[in-house]
Amino acid sequence: MATSRWTAVPARTVSPRRRGSVLERAILDAALDQLSTVGWSGLTMEGVAAGAQTGKAAVYRRWPSKEDLVVQALRAGLPSLDRAPDLGSVREDLLQLCRQMRVTMFSRPGFALRAVLHECDATTAERFHDVIFEGVIEPSVKLIKEVLSRGIERGEVRSGGTEAYVCDVIPAMFMYRTKVCGSEWRDEEFETLIDQVMVPLLRP
Repeated sequence: MATSRWTAVPARTVSPRRRGSVLERAILDAALDQLSTVGWSGLTMEGVAAGAQTGKAAVYRRWPSKEDLVVQALRAGLPSLDRAPDLGSVREDLLQLCRQMRVTMFSRPGFALRAVLHECDATTAERFHDVIFEGVIEPSVKLIKEVLSRGIERGEVRSGGTEAYVCDVIPAMFMYRTKVCGSEWRDEEFETLIDQVMVPLLRP
């Protein structure tokens, strides 16, 4: 029986063209990937477009500069801090809240944010101030104040324990030791911070 010398060629599968929020999400994810692999200095709009499998024009239409793109990628990607733990004691609540902050700062977007801050000059880093404040500092302070307010009601925390400087201690130490000292914040470090700094500061 004769066989045909022609073989059937499988039909080519054409990927559907992505638009709107689907394409934007792919571009933002590609920007975070770039930051995680090549850093701020190595990130290019062309590289992001290639990673998102789209054209460079599609990136520039939405974000005119890489600063604008990275700010949006970080804002969209950072895990939210929106719920204060309620474990029955201020010490345990603060420890758990510290762990939640660690998840945010050591997530992929958090890692990217830290990479940006380490590499950028002061002028460029200023563009990312609002990302840090709105995504990490402000939510953390709000939840710390909530935890301490409950502690005042239970008699664990002195009156005035929710003052601004008191609520700033944990985020300030977290950012300083992460950025300047390269701390990875093991649980033991959190315990030291709470037991040696916060508990004496809050004691009635």
